[in-house]
Amino acid sequence: MPDDSPLIVTLSLDEASFQFFDNLHKQYFPPERNFLLAHLTLFHHLLPAKPKIKENLYKWSKEIEPLVLQVVEIISIGKGVAYKIECEPLLQLHRIMQKEWQDWLQPQDKQKLWPHVTVQNKVTPAKAKETLEELKTTFKPFTAIGTGFSLWSYEGGPWEFIESFPFLILLA
Repeated sequence: MPDDSPLIVTLSLDEASFQFFDNLHKQYFPPERNFLLAHLTLFHHLLPAKPKIKENLYKWSKEIEPLVLQVVEIISIGKGVAYKIECEPLLQLHRIMQKEWQDWLQPQDKQKLWPHVTVQNKVTPAKAKETLEELKTTFKPFTAIGTGFSLWSYEGGPWEFIESFPFLILLA
């Protein structure tokens, strides 16, 4: 990993939800642009030379229980399709992260988090509309679980995995 590559933070999902989204991602994302697995991005571009990022992710992951995510609808993103996710604790966590890292954030990462998983992008609006209508015919809202953070290095297309930070799991 080059030392100057931007860092990306994603929310890890439970295995069943990840497989659901990743299967759709593989099916609908243009193959020539499909460098990644399905993901829910929290931060798109963090400065790589900040050891505090890993320290914070480790600390927060030990303080957080898995997050209940409501997958509420399928939406158009113009040239693609995404699953919209609602989770107030995730939005609160994201605001804490933004505050801690505010001096290092790019404009996109200073905005309010819009949690979603993109399963199609970089297609024509007509193709995206077709996919949206197809997926809506069988969609029923469901629950996914946020299980931790994943840290990645952006390599100009593909991402290089760096480390995972699983959330604290309380046993009943």
